[in-house]
Amino acid sequence: MEDDWEYRRRRRYFWWDTERDIERMIEDMMREFEELFHPMRLRELEKELEKYGVKPYVYGFRITIGPDGKPLVEEFGNVRRVKGRPVITEEREPLVDVFESGDEITVVAEIPGVEKDKIETKISEDGRTLVISASDVNRKYYKEVELPSEVDPSSAKAVYKNGVLEVKMKKTRKERKGFKISVE
Repeated sequence: MEDDWEYRRRRRYFWWDTERDIERMIEDMMREFEELFHPMRLRELEKELEKYGVKPYVYGFRITIGPDGKPLVEEFGNVRRVKGRPVITEEREPLVDVFESGDEITVVAEIPGVEKDKIETKISEDGRTLVISASDVNRKYYKEVELPSEVDPSSAKAVYKNGVLEVKMKKTRKERKGFKISVE
């Protein structure tokens, strides 16, 4: 009986000690992270990298569940893979959401730091792709968005507010002409 109590006491102490060690490790990592990514330190690093011709980069991704129930990974930023190697480009790829409801498609793109008159949106000739490009002194964005169905380019309306571009388009209502097949 006494051996069992001693075992439980040691076990409890061991787990608590481990928790304390983990908490200390997390606190140390957070402290190092704050020192490394302090805003002044980041500006110094950016200037240092520019001396060697390395451009600042933005990279991120988000994971969502697609309409088929499978995970969908979407990357954004200015880091592209070319022949398996990362390449930093001038143009950033904005984070984009596409919403389809009834007879309308809405595309929402995050384009912070650009003036409204510097944004250009185009719909391809087939009405299936929306091209968003923006260029300002400090930032450039470019994204080709595949639309879920064909849209009417003349119905498109774009609004830019607080760094968010919203483009609304009506789906085309093409009447499908049937082809009569004669039965022999």
